Amino acid sequence: MPKIAIVGVEQGIGKEVLNLLAEQGYNHKDIVALELRSALGNMVSFGEDDELDVVSLDGFDFKTIKIAVFATGAEIARKYIPSALKAGAKVIDATGSSIGNPDVPMILYGHNEDKINLATKGIVAVPSAEVSQMLIPLQNLHRQYHINRIVVSTYSSAGTVGRAGMDELFNQTRKIFMNETLADEQSVFHKQVAFNVIPHVGEFMGEETSSEWAFNAESKQILGQDVKVHANCAIIPAFVGCAQFINVEFAKEIDVADAKREFKQTPQVVVFDKQTDGGYVTLHDVQGENDIYISRLRQDTSVENGISFWCVADALRAAAAYNIFALIKSMSH
Repeated sequence: MPKIAIVGVEQGIGKEVLNLLAEQGYNHKDIVALELRSALGNMVSFGEDDELDVVSLDGFDFKTIKIAVFATGAEIARKYIPSALKAGAKVIDATGSSIGNPDVPMILYGHNEDKINLATKGIVAVPSAEVSQMLIPLQNLHRQYHINRIVVSTYSSAGTVGRAGMDELFNQTRKIFMNETLADEQSVFHKQVAFNVIPHVGEFMGEETSSEWAFNAESKQILGQDVKVHANCAIIPAFVGCAQFINVEFAKEIDVADAKREFKQTPQVVVFDKQTDGGYVTLHDVQGENDIYISRLRQDTSVENGISFWCVADALRAAAAYNIFALIKSMSH
């Protein structure tokens, strides 16, 4: 089996891709784990029984690698992806560094994987975890009814920014209960995250943040430039997952029954929608789950041909990592 390199394995998407590869029976000898800098002897788990040495990215020779997944920061990706491509590796960019590059097709597996053939430079990109979470359920609906406009409000966990965000939430929560000051516990977020909601995900780019901009840019690359997208992104005091309220306006007439039918026929999407107390799925319910869950499905009567729904997932795993895993299988042949 060709060797697969995962760049960025200690947290986030890279860690979840390793978990999926192990669960799907990949041999640990065929996987290379990379971080920008790694101390000698540093290791990462691969399934229940195996561990991988974490190799330093700086100076690594990609000549033995068939597929390299970059799940790091965008700046690191821009610096090291050219080395991987020059060595002959195929690259999956999960960093956002290739957004808008006409030579790098953005792939949502199950929707437009045929565009892998357009990757003349040997590199494909994937949408961010939160964008993938939104787009995976909408694939069939877009094909059948054509989406004109999406308005999405996202509620991302502190874990969205990595282990440091989770640690800050934990430490702040503990100190509040211990009646201690939070003066030294606001290094990741610009406001208190414990028992709070922060309307700020990513860096500001004028009026919107980079996360909100990505919803627009990545959705257009997948669905088409004529689709209008407006995103509002916030951090909530949860450790894992992302919740979204999504309003969609279509070109063709659609009702809730039509939408529910298409959702149920979409792989990796589960509809759990009971109009009763607790008849919906929350972030607490989806930690470690492989599926994306739909609840609170309603007709949006404020627009023509509109629906709205609640969508929750362990986004790093169910949306981003599963998309990357499907691409690895496809590109290995």
